[in-house]
Amino acid sequence: MKTYQFLIILFVGVLTGCAGRGDEFIPPQPDDAAYAPPELNYEVERVSQGSLYTGSSSMTLFQDRRAYKIGDILTVVLDEKTSSDKNASTKYGKDSSLSIAAPTFGANTIDKFTADANASRDFNGSANAKQGNSLSGSITVTVYDVLPNGVLRVRGEKWLKLNNGDEFIRLTGNVRVEDIDSNNMLSSQRIADARITYAGRGAFADSNKSGWLTQMFNSPWFPF
Repeated sequence: MKTYQFLIILFVGVLTGCAGRGDEFIPPQPDDAAYAPPELNYEVERVSQGSLYTGSSSMTLFQDRRAYKIGDILTVVLDEKTSSDKNASTKYGKDSSLSIAAPTFGANTIDKFTADANASRDFNGSANAKQGNSLSGSITVTVYDVLPNGVLRVRGEKWLKLNNGDEFIRLTGNVRVEDIDSNNMLSSQRIADARITYAGRGAFADSNKSGWLTQMFNSPWFPF
């Protein structure tokens, strides 16, 4: 193999590996604008009109303090557990045979023209797949939008600085006010269109990722 041919194959392999990894080369960063709280003026203008109650404040006299408007926060209890199990088995076979007797012309039989044919085929295939995931914990998010029907759109992230890297949780979704309990908490199973990300970055996370060469051999573009 010539040198330029080897370089072309190596270059294609590197591109295939990079394509398989996608955004893994760009580590996530905290303070992402997609998960940031909305920019609001949180200063409440208090104008005394001879009453202790101020209608423009977030205090309420007749209900629990739950998130219901833009800028409010609530705690999401992560209670995710999924499992799947699938089995498949296929088996079939077929046998066939063909025999041709020797032709006879009067009293003479030509044995050279006898023929036998046999055919047999079998197929046996099976597959088994099993996967389970579990996520527990909590994250406090912020309401960044309220839909016309009263549904809250929430988002937020939590970063943990550890010895060998960072761990982070990100969450977005739609929440009904009725599903928030009196402690201003909500189960993650009650969030519509939920997008929950739990991952990390650093040496500990990098050790669990395959390199670009391994990605190349596992890529669907690899012909072998």
